[in-house]
Amino acid sequence: MSSIQQNIEQITSQIRNAEQKCGRPPESVQLLAVSKTKPIEAILEAAQGGQVSFGENYVQEGVDKVKHFSEQHSNLNLEWHFIGPIQSNKTRPIAENFDWVHSIERGKIAQRLNNQRPEHLPALQVLIQVNTSGEDSKSGTSEAEVFELAELISSLPNLTLRGLMSIPANVSDYQSQLNAFSQLASLNNKLSDKYSGIDTLSMGMSGDMDAAVEAGSTMVRIGTAIFGARNYAK
Repeated sequence: MSSIQQNIEQITSQIRNAEQKCGRPPESVQLLAVSKTKPIEAILEAAQGGQVSFGENYVQEGVDKVKHFSEQHSNLNLEWHFIGPIQSNKTRPIAENFDWVHSIERGKIAQRLNNQRPEHLPALQVLIQVNTSGEDSKSGTSEAEVFELAELISSLPNLTLRGLMSIPANVSDYQSQLNAFSQLASLNNKLSDKYSGIDTLSMGMSGDMDAAVEAGSTMVRIGTAIFGARNYAK
């Protein structure tokens, strides 16, 4: 077994322990392996160990990986999530290649993704990114604008709204992490009261995963703990 596969087993065990600790059903939280800047070989190791879902931040890098695995390893049936900021001039390759998008924050982006989604593909599964911390450096829409954006997305036939995503402020104490995640979970519950199919909360990374699970996350995004430190110089 490779070290990457061992890391996935360890992270998965941590997720299951967190579920049990707070009374969540087993396997109610999905592991999204964040593979940005990582080579094909590392992703293949993870996939051969049973990991299915992978998250990418950069459009061209992500598209290249999607195409490689579609052409060379189609038997793996991987699921590709775009989790980075989206520029309006980059929506077409995202719409044409990814299965999920976590980072919709503007109506214009949602409209373009809908219009550019190929007819032969199923609807793009999407999340609204919310800036829960209010930091200027963080992407995401404000809580006040979530329902207006959700209304638009729900009217678009090639998009399916599944829930919310957030990258909260980087704080180390558990209670502050829990408060931030609980805020997003409450908003997602309100969204689910109005729209059917809301079942996903993408929140939690290596340093705050336990708090995210307690608050109700259904998908944690883990990169470095699986693949090791990233090399952004490549």
